[in-house]
Amino acid sequence: MMENNSNLKQFDQEQIEKMLKSGTTTVGIMIKGGVVIGTESQATAGTMIASKQAQKLFEINKFTAATISGGVADSQYVINQLKALSRLKEVEEGEVPEPKYVASICRNILFSGRTYFLSMMIVGGFSLKDKSGKLYGIDLLGTLYEENEYISFGSGSPFSLGVLEAEWHPNMTKSAGVDLVKTAITSSRERDVGSGFALQMCSINKKGFTQIE
Repeated sequence: MMENNSNLKQFDQEQIEKMLKSGTTTVGIMIKGGVVIGTESQATAGTMIASKQAQKLFEINKFTAATISGGVADSQYVINQLKALSRLKEVEEGEVPEPKYVASICRNILFSGRTYFLSMMIVGGFSLKDKSGKLYGIDLLGTLYEENEYISFGSGSPFSLGVLEAEWHPNMTKSAGVDLVKTAITSSRERDVGSGFALQMCSINKKGFTQIE
């Protein structure tokens, strides 16, 4: 039993390191009255660029969106489950589920399939209950992080985080938040070979999901 546990821990660590090296950059930040979430459109297969137009930003419901990093098939499966379960919840209760509900469902899916789903996700949105933005990160082991400033996943995240550390501040306007996310992802596209091409961005506030690019 001890040997099995040791092997599992080693496998988990190897998978985490693999995920951290996955070629992408995803960013989410808190702004006044909501969130801004963004990513880029490059998908890699080893050292080859597999796609220049990969979809990495998804609208889950009117008040929640998610970005993906890691295995494309795994992430697409999780996204489809989140959309379906969110819609089911909305039909059953007559109101759009909270971002925290979507993040918790995501956490449960990844935890139940830990070391199987190679996916790390940012879930962000606007809480109608709390009247504020919400930002969460979920890793492939099902760990759920609630952030009150910013978060970035993927191989380009060190470059984006450097920009966010220097320039993010509380109560940023939507315009300033959009510019900051653009700058953060652009810094990753300039320095990280796994990140590139078009930006995909959205903002979410009390009026709901708005596609920016």
